[in-house]
Amino acid sequence: MSYQNLIIQNKNSIAQVTINREKALNALNADLLKEIRDCFSELSQNREVRVVIITGAGDKAFVAGADIAAMSQMNASQAKEFGGLGHQAMDAIDHCAKPVIAAVNGFCLGGGMELALSCDFIYASEKAKLGLPEVNLGLFPGWGGTQRLARLIGKGRAKEIIFSAKVLTAQEAFTFGIVNKVCPPESLLSDVKTVAAEICKKGPVAVSLAKQSINKGFDLELAEGLRQEREAFPRCFETEDLKEGLKAFLEKRPAKFEGR
Repeated sequence: MSYQNLIIQNKNSIAQVTINREKALNALNADLLKEIRDCFSELSQNREVRVVIITGAGDKAFVAGADIAAMSQMNASQAKEFGGLGHQAMDAIDHCAKPVIAAVNGFCLGGGMELALSCDFIYASEKAKLGLPEVNLGLFPGWGGTQRLARLIGKGRAKEIIFSAKVLTAQEAFTFGIVNKVCPPESLLSDVKTVAAEICKKGPVAVSLAKQSINKGFDLELAEGLRQEREAFPRCFETEDLKEGLKAFLEKRPAKFEGR
């Protein structure tokens, strides 16, 4: 499938998705949200892809937010539809069967921050700025920001960031536990690709099941989360990957996983 606002590059089992609205600082409009939704639904089913990286075109912005000009013309009914599109796009990333890494290369604000929070983890450039400043416009984060940020760093810190519209440096975001690693701008993508390549060496089915188990169990009582884990664990024993992994371990060689 071809996209107007996304550049997709597949190499060595890693798909790089670049949001390509550089002149608009990669702001999210309805067409782009639909493309992100469809792209990640497709990548989730692509057996040749094991890890997905998402970043923004240019050196100024990952995603600077939603398209404010478009939002300024909306009534409540249209805003509900636009909000629904945002949730569909973020959920497609969150529910993707493959690990998704955000490479935050610049401004990551509003909807851009919500997009990054939908990924499995975030690497950020030293010059990145991250925040949910919607209340400056009389809005609040409506694409999962109030929920995902609070679950990631706790209610108190999330409320402080959202209520004050605080914009964080990359180092502050790292200190809060939002960002996993802060990188020099020139090495951001190579650092992300390095960790992606390491993940690609692991059992793809096992990684996918681990992601599902973490995501499904995170908001459950411990006993229910453990029950889901117990149900998912035996599924590994139905795969050729497990046979290969165990055999490779006993033969003291690297495993060659096929994702089945």
